[in-house]
Amino acid sequence: MAENGCGQFEINLLHVDDPLKAADDAILFKQVVKAVAARRKLTATFMAKPFGLQSGNGFHVHCSLLDKDGNNVFDDGSDEGSDILRHAVAGLLKTMSDCTLLFAPHVNSYRRFTPGTLAPNNVSWGYENRTAAVRIPGGDSKARRIEHRVSGADANPYLVCSAVLAGMLYGIENKLEAPEPINSITYDEAELKTLPLDWLSAIRKFESSDVIDSLFPSEMIELLIAVKKQEAKRFAQQVTNLEYLTYLQDV
Repeated sequence: MAENGCGQFEINLLHVDDPLKAADDAILFKQVVKAVAARRKLTATFMAKPFGLQSGNGFHVHCSLLDKDGNNVFDDGSDEGSDILRHAVAGLLKTMSDCTLLFAPHVNSYRRFTPGTLAPNNVSWGYENRTAAVRIPGGDSKARRIEHRVSGADANPYLVCSAVLAGMLYGIENKLEAPEPINSITYDEAELKTLPLDWLSAIRKFESSDVIDSLFPSEMIELLIAVKKQEAKRFAQQVTNLEYLTYLQDV
């Protein structure tokens, strides 16, 4: 029953038509799992990478977009999906690096971006490609949707959903064109732009981004940057046990 990691399980929450409720459901699920585990004297964790040599924990967000009549605007009857779908994908790719701090908000988050673990580490998309950051699942075209695979399970669902929706809207409103989809293993594609792969780089990218300024309120941006800089400083001041084991008596 386990997923790729030791003691790891994949849970699919039901689709809902309210993004706020989707985030509420994710928070409630985490609280319930932790409470049930604690009753049995176990520990449930949603850390992005609790075990260094095991697969990390992701938070994959699936999005469909319906018009006022309930029609899926990502579906045009083709296997590839509509122009609107590709505009939405392009917007997600355009904003992805700038929003990485929302998808990977902690120092541990960046341990998950390991090649070969189905956790994306570059700006990429593809059809049925589980190594890509954005995947278009197969199946009935009427259920055409986007799967955003960057976030870890440690991320804030409200901020993740906001970033995904904002990225899609940015692409649709500006009619951005997506690059060609990647059909191969994305880790092998050297020309792809990599995501910020460490915490401080993600903080700096978020802070300096003009795109972020256009997507989120200034108060939220300033507060998040201040909190994350303080958190990063606190971690930087800690000397780890590994450093003691490696250097204490050997240098």
